[in-house]
Amino acid sequence: MTDAEILLEEFLALRTPEGLRAQLVEGEIVVTPPPEGDHEHCMSRLVRQLVKRSRVEVQVSGHKGLVLGAAPGAPKDHVIPDGTVVPLTGRAFRGAPPWMPCDGVSLVLEVTSRRHRPELDREAKRRCYARGTIPLYLLVDREERMVTLFGRPEDGEYLRRDLAPFCKPLLLPEPFGFDLDTADLH
Repeated sequence: MTDAEILLEEFLALRTPEGLRAQLVEGEIVVTPPPEGDHEHCMSRLVRQLVKRSRVEVQVSGHKGLVLGAAPGAPKDHVIPDGTVVPLTGRAFRGAPPWMPCDGVSLVLEVTSRRHRPELDREAKRRCYARGTIPLYLLVDREERMVTLFGRPEDGEYLRRDLAPFCKPLLLPEPFGFDLDTADLH
């Protein structure tokens, strides 16, 4: 067995205490505590807009496990976004295993934690989502007071990056097709 296979086997066998999330990100096991209230406030604002304002009907799952590509020499990433968005017409969540492939995912979103490694969302998870060729990655960076939309994944990176400071709208392209209101995300 390779080191990557051993690490993946150990990760999948973890018994994480209730409320904690374990992820395998670029060959590192990361355990995170439950989010605080301000984090969940941001998430509820984002989810409400995605569901009510998107041009297509969407489903949003909080904390759905995704299996993505792998960093060189590492096992496949097993990442849990704060939000995973799929078209309502698909059956992406129905019957899906705890760690599902990212096929059919339109957008993932992360809200940085003030307590636990915001650089994970800014850097490592961005590369994970790009390796998984997820079309859009929406990052709400509360420390920087900035919302970033990453798009056009290619070769493990996103080629497009659109930024909006809090209180300025950010255009979400099709299939969403609306200006995201960022005023109440702080």
